[in-house]
Amino acid sequence: MKITIIGTGYVGLVTGACLAELGNDVFCLDLDGAKIALLNSGGIPIHEPGLADLVARNRASGRLRFSTDIAASVAHGVLQFIAVGTPPDEDGSADLQYVLAAARNIGRHMRGFKVIVDKSTVPVGTAERVGAALREEIDGAGQEGGASFTVVSNPEFLKEGAAVEDFLRPDRIVIGHDGDAAGLRARELMKKLYAPFNRNHERLYWMDVRSAEFTKYAANAMLATRISFMNELANLADRVGVDIEAVRHGIGSDPRIGHSFLYAGAGYGGSCFPKDVQALERTARSHDQDLLILRAVEAVNERQKLVLGEKVVAAFGEDLTGRHFAVWGLAFKPNTDDMREAPARVLLRQLLARGASVAAFDPVAMAEARRVLALDLDAAQLARVRFAETALDALSAADALIIVTEWKAFRSPDFEAIKACLKTPLVFDGRNLFEPAQMAEAGIQYHGIGRSVLTRH
Repeated sequence: MKITIIGTGYVGLVTGACLAELGNDVFCLDLDGAKIALLNSGGIPIHEPGLADLVARNRASGRLRFSTDIAASVAHGVLQFIAVGTPPDEDGSADLQYVLAAARNIGRHMRGFKVIVDKSTVPVGTAERVGAALREEIDGAGQEGGASFTVVSNPEFLKEGAAVEDFLRPDRIVIGHDGDAAGLRARELMKKLYAPFNRNHERLYWMDVRSAEFTKYAANAMLATRISFMNELANLADRVGVDIEAVRHGIGSDPRIGHSFLYAGAGYGGSCFPKDVQALERTARSHDQDLLILRAVEAVNERQKLVLGEKVVAAFGEDLTGRHFAVWGLAFKPNTDDMREAPARVLLRQLLARGASVAAFDPVAMAEARRVLALDLDAAQLARVRFAETALDALSAADALIIVTEWKAFRSPDFEAIKACLKTPLVFDGRNLFEPAQMAEAGIQYHGIGRSVLTRH
């Protein structure tokens, strides 16, 4: 099938490359000429395991191309996927300017029938706004009878760091469409597109457009809720002498609960959970409803990002002048270089504001960290940040090690080397990577999240 993808960001690039891998003829449009030039030269603007090989292979086969030519992109595919960004607006609502601009561009150039597929994460009612923007452009161009369309909602459920795997082996594919003739025609086209995923069992979930739009927000809100719930319990566990890891195993064994997203830590970040929780809250407020649980989820998460820094202050005092800390992990999660809403950014601001210096290391996100920290910090603070060459290099002469991101490379370190490099054998583990008993045996004082009961004996 001929498919057009509008936007070559995280969702658009993964979607385009994966659909090309399935044998489709994919045209990826982006108005950022520098990004298109990078992609056409063999580069990749984001870090995602397996994506570079996928793009290279399908570019070489001719099934995947990148361009800034709007007219050519509209002419290419009957299926027009909108996969542009929906950043949070000032009031927390999703900013739809890029989605609506994409719709207008399609309407301005389209001929014949098109299925407009909203792949971006958008609030309920967006399909109707997209349709109105399309109709306005079609009418303005005087294309009476020459152009028709329907708008479909097909939200993405991709985890950063595992997006290629998630797309090619989905647990569900949600599609919302209208029940009229155009909507049913779109259903058949989407069914054909996703047929390769349905050979073993049915993965397509059909519903109306508004329900599909809502499903994406509901899923992310539920996952964010589980994370914040466990973080609140972990903070209480530290106070009452409970091992949160034992609790996690105990409640996760209940099949009604399960183990996923029950890990206590330093808070969630990234491009999805923070903005989607805010956008769903904003949608509720616009309909005179207060989502009390989600408001608490967001507040707990913002509070949780301070916990690691507070543990450091409890150990070393409010004034950290002259103290030097090693920080392992800067990206908001492993297998990505995404620094958006990353807890490490909050931690570094806490430490530097109290006069400390930092040596930071991340296996992938160093370049992106340099960029965002230059925006976060003033010149004096930035001068006290050293970007280490390796994880071991970061430890040199540090008063303590602070772990913020659970990279696999950090899971089985040489504890003797850690102890030898640090001024004091002290580790603050924001992701509970290690067992306290193992750390005690290695002669290292250990502070996890919700595991203080095991460090007091």
